[in-house]
Amino acid sequence: MNGADAAVTIGVSRRFAVRADLGYARAGNVLSSGHHSDVLSYLAGPVFYPTSGRHLATYVEVLAGGARVTGATPTPDGGQVRGFANEFAWAGGGGVEIHTWPSLAMRLGADYLRTQYFDPSITLQGQGNLRALVSFTYFIGGSRRR
Repeated sequence: MNGADAAVTIGVSRRFAVRADLGYARAGNVLSSGHHSDVLSYLAGPVFYPTSGRHLATYVEVLAGGARVTGATPTPDGGQVRGFANEFAWAGGGGVEIHTWPSLAMRLGADYLRTQYFDPSITLQGQGNLRALVSFTYFIGGSRRR
C-alpha cells in the first residue's frame, strides 16, 4: 500500500508532545480481485522525545483512535466478500527528527498499526501493518529544540 499521512504535533515540553495523525493508504487489485483496498486511520496520542539535541532528536509515539478499512476478502467457496470496517485502531513506533534549519526538520520513522478487517469466515479479525514514514516538519515560531 502507498499513501499519505498528515500530523499536527503540539509541544508541551522539551521531552513531551501530543500528536493528531490522519493517514490514508491504498492498494489496487488486491489478491487479483479487481477491487482496491484502503486504510483511513485517525489517531492521536502522546509523543516522547528520549534524546533531544540541537540537530537530532529521537521520538517514541503511542497513538489510538480508529481506522476505516475496505477491501475484498476471499471466501472458502471461491467467492469474495467486499465491504468496510470502521473500528478501533492503535499505532506505536518511533524514529528520528533531523533539524536542517531553525524552522524545518525531516522525520524518518516507522510504526506498527493495528486495525481490524474481515477474515474468510466474515468475522472481524485484527491485522497488523508496518508503516514507514518520511515527512517534513515546519515549526511555527522556530524550533523548540535548542
